[in-house]
Amino acid sequence: MKLYILALFALISFTAQAQVRVIKLDKTAIPKSITYKGHIIDAAKFTDKEGEHIVITTETGETQSKNGDGDDYRDAALYAYHYLVQTDKYKLTWTVYDFVKDCPVDIAANFVRKTFAVTDLDNNGTAEVWLMYKTVCHGDVSPSDLKIIMHEGDKKYVMRGTNKVQVSKTEYEGGKYTFDQAFNTAPASFKQYAQKLWKKNLLEKWD
Repeated sequence: MKLYILALFALISFTAQAQVRVIKLDKTAIPKSITYKGHIIDAAKFTDKEGEHIVITTETGETQSKNGDGDDYRDAALYAYHYLVQTDKYKLTWTVYDFVKDCPVDIAANFVRKTFAVTDLDNNGTAEVWLMYKTVCHGDVSPSDLKIIMHEGDKKYVMRGTNKVQVSKTEYEGGKYTFDQAFNTAPASFKQYAQKLWKKNLLEKWD
């Protein structure tokens, strides 16, 4: 019983340390000196040993292609911006930008909802920022490109693959992924979190 209690206490302690207090921001709370493209999906601030941070994720939605052959060609893009607060100034330290261009069929460049997170899984005082999104241009039932990007300070980790779609009553396509070199040499807790996030959001859910 004593060992069980100690193990439970350790688990609770790890969970508490792994989570960073995140304050959600609405559009009016974002400093006017911070600029961004698209419409806001997530905006938040948090504090770690490096100081106060602001992260904003945005999407453009579908827009008409400038170079496409006809009105049916569309673009879509997504962005993420990370700012480190220095007194009254906001220093842009990293960005994420991905897109689909000149697409005449179904198009998407979207963050996967409810996957944005800030953690400190390795308990080193530097927060990890997690982003997950999909991009696709297709006219059939096929997998979309799926990606997880995690930033810890100035370090970037990437997990790439496709989501999983049901093509018949018994058959599925997609779902495979690869870790980049940074993930392959990262603490085990990083890979475990990424794999759990991937598995939870793997299956395509059609509207």
